[in-house]
Amino acid sequence: MKPTLSIRRHFFACLLPLLALSATIHAENWSGWRGPRGDGTSLEKNIPVKWSGTENVLWKMPLAGGHASVITWGDRLFTVGAVAETEGRNLICLDKNSGRVLWEQVVVKSPLEKKHRENSHASSTPATDGKLVYVAFLDVQEMVVAAYDFTGKQQWIVRPGVFKSVHGFCTSPILHNDKVIVNGDHDGESYIAGLDKATGKTLWKVPRANKTRSYCAPLIRQLSGRTQMIVAGDKSTASYDPDTGKVHWYLKGPTEQYVASLVYNERADLLFLTAGFPQHHLLGLRHTGSGNLGDIYHQAEFTHPQVAWHHTKASMVSYVPSPISEGDYFLIVGDTGMANCLVAKTGEPLWQEKIGRSHASLVSANGLVYFLNDDGATFVVRPGKIYELVAQNKLGEPTYASPAISDGKLYLRGDKHLYCIGEGKQTTANR
Repeated sequence: MKPTLSIRRHFFACLLPLLALSATIHAENWSGWRGPRGDGTSLEKNIPVKWSGTENVLWKMPLAGGHASVITWGDRLFTVGAVAETEGRNLICLDKNSGRVLWEQVVVKSPLEKKHRENSHASSTPATDGKLVYVAFLDVQEMVVAAYDFTGKQQWIVRPGVFKSVHGFCTSPILHNDKVIVNGDHDGESYIAGLDKATGKTLWKVPRANKTRSYCAPLIRQLSGRTQMIVAGDKSTASYDPDTGKVHWYLKGPTEQYVASLVYNERADLLFLTAGFPQHHLLGLRHTGSGNLGDIYHQAEFTHPQVAWHHTKASMVSYVPSPISEGDYFLIVGDTGMANCLVAKTGEPLWQEKIGRSHASLVSANGLVYFLNDDGATFVVRPGKIYELVAQNKLGEPTYASPAISDGKLYLRGDKHLYCIGEGKQTTANR
């Protein structure tokens, strides 16, 4: 018996909400530095692969200067900016659908610090747990960490330690359980601190041995039967318990200064570290071991049991942009502007292609990796044994900030504007 028209209508009426719910389930909040897992990966499938400065731009918003990424939660976007005229370092909240600025709060008003020419005065990406937004700035020679609710009201502001660096400031807060974790590696009494999310109170503070500037955000994973917070910096690579600050293992080296965050590949069961100053090193690392694991500082060839594989070619090693792991592959953009794809488990190089000098970290979605260079060109690549360029997109504006992915959209922060990339007609957002 054929279904009647009314039955068919009822069936589709029931089906449509389920399809909408399915799409909602697959949407993710990009809640901190490098997204919900801290590694640049998105689980979403419907991310655009083609755009320009006008094509597939849903909205374009003028924004105060800075290299910090955008974060998202629900219908809100958050980022930070520096206003040279007022010496303000501001937290900005925008409507996710229109780009309209909902509110902007001055977190710190302080003389602009000395910095590297390729840094900014607002480089630290905020983090949110859906209740509060956490930000970090520099006030002369003190790190300032603050928390705001979603209406823009400040809940607390603290100064967990001093910070001094000729390259300027960048410390992106990382959230873990009831803690906000900040990396205070600098040219002085360096530290990593765990703060209470509700009050800002310092719950633990671990001194770092070598008093050397670095800008790495920690990566937190369940590895070797324990919660590990792995961070490169301070002439070392180390794993801590993020709940207590206690050291799991400590490996000196392989070089002095680090910017890129580590990533992890589950299939290979390896961590990946890249460091580019003053020596170039790219490592596949094991996460076992306890205590002081020794010294690989400045070594040309490593035979240490913690090291699975190792490269030193400048074209394969990144100092600033963080790499990404996708499936069986590891991808990175080297300091010479070369995109590289390697076998994650063995470190075997598969291909290398010129994409141009880059500071933005890599992101991935739906099996594709997005390389964004400083000129605003994005190379969308399918990882594999050969180089497969899916699309090349030119934004028409310089870009240093790392992309964000949420709810089927890509957010690109240019030198002057924030762009929402998706399918549809462009609108102009008003402040």
